[in-house]
Amino acid sequence: MDVPPAPLGSRPRGRLKDRNMAEERLIRKYANRRLYDAQDSRHVTLDDLRKLIASGQRIKVVDDKSGDDITRSILLQIIASQEQFGTPVLSLQLLEAIIRFYGNPIQQMLTSYLEQSIGGLLRQQNLMQAEMAKALETPMAPIAEMARQNMEMWAKMQASMLSAFTPTATPAGTAAPSKPDAGKRRG
Repeated sequence: MDVPPAPLGSRPRGRLKDRNMAEERLIRKYANRRLYDAQDSRHVTLDDLRKLIASGQRIKVVDDKSGDDITRSILLQIIASQEQFGTPVLSLQLLEAIIRFYGNPIQQMLTSYLEQSIGGLLRQQNLMQAEMAKALETPMAPIAEMARQNMEMWAKMQASMLSAFTPTATPAGTAAPSKPDAGKRRG
């Protein structure tokens, strides 16, 4: 039995779905509109869910009565709340453009483009955070390297000066070459 390919932006099927399910935190939405975190056994707010998502946690919100997956509508509520009461990410022009794409033949292309753009931005952010963390772990590393190089250079200069002032030993029975007197004129 062939399973038709999942539409772009839908949940993965098969083994990937099982793997993602293990990583997702189950949230139940009750008839009284309260959200319940099954893992922590406590009621949560939209802001609690936003904080979980911001920390990298995946969530799956299920209607307790019907068993329907309502994650998408909850995520949209979180975005709407942030856009209205927080610092907006989506400008009016962007929101209007997104609305215009609904039903448009290139709607799926927009979805793919946005997913890839956000993915690239997140990869860049992770790379930058890793570099900053590395710099903060060893903030003295550049200074320590400069000090090592300075000590190396100092040791070379010291060895050079000492060798210039220390007479070289000559083998027994041979005379050291004499240097002409600089004060005498040849004539």
